[in-house]
Amino acid sequence: MDLSALKKAVYDANIELVRRNLVIYTWGNVSAIDREQGLVVIKPRGIAYEELGPEDMSVTDLEGNQIGEGLLPSVDLDIHLEIYRQFPEIGAIAHTHSTYATAWSQACKEIPVYGTTHADHFYGPIPCARPLTEAEVETDYERNAGKVICETLKGRNPLEMGGILTAGHGPFTWGKDADAAVAHSVILEELAKMAYLTSELEGGRKRVLPSYMVKKHYTRKYGPGSYFYQSKK
Repeated sequence: MDLSALKKAVYDANIELVRRNLVIYTWGNVSAIDREQGLVVIKPRGIAYEELGPEDMSVTDLEGNQIGEGLLPSVDLDIHLEIYRQFPEIGAIAHTHSTYATAWSQACKEIPVYGTTHADHFYGPIPCARPLTEAEVETDYERNAGKVICETLKGRNPLEMGGILTAGHGPFTWGKDADAAVAHSVILEELAKMAYLTSELEGGRKRVLPSYMVKKHYTRKYGPGSYFYQSKK
């Protein structure tokens, strides 16, 4: 994908967050990476979505150096970059402050697998990263936030766990491309809402889905013998 097409894809993904009511004002951002060129395209900082166009997307390299002139990249850039550096299978990242997912983040609680809707999309409980220490906040805050996300994901397949909660902050999601990253944001918010309502109805008890049901529902969509979708001939 050439750079102009990647900027258009990132712009469209950011606008999709607005359309899905996952962000307001300047909250949130989407980025995508061109691995061959080593370039990252991300929403610029502090600009309302309605004021943006595809040409306004910021471009950097993997070290955070801005490429060309233009608007400064999102202040969350270093979080995105750290994830890209650690997980080469990730092609795009989305960040929101959507209501229910952020509520779980602020409670510093993982989202349990209460039902098959969750298991269809995320292979296991959606984790919440640990809070940053004071030293981590005071020294290279955004990069350390990215490192804590990567620390939490260690040993996991990030394409099986397409999102995470960050303590006191909000959700980050990802995928092979910008559309997939945004789709995970949309789904995560719905799962967070369902989980909250379930926990309220259950009176705090955790009647989680059995592990064999989690495995079945995830692998029938994404496993080697998946059969959920129409086969392509």
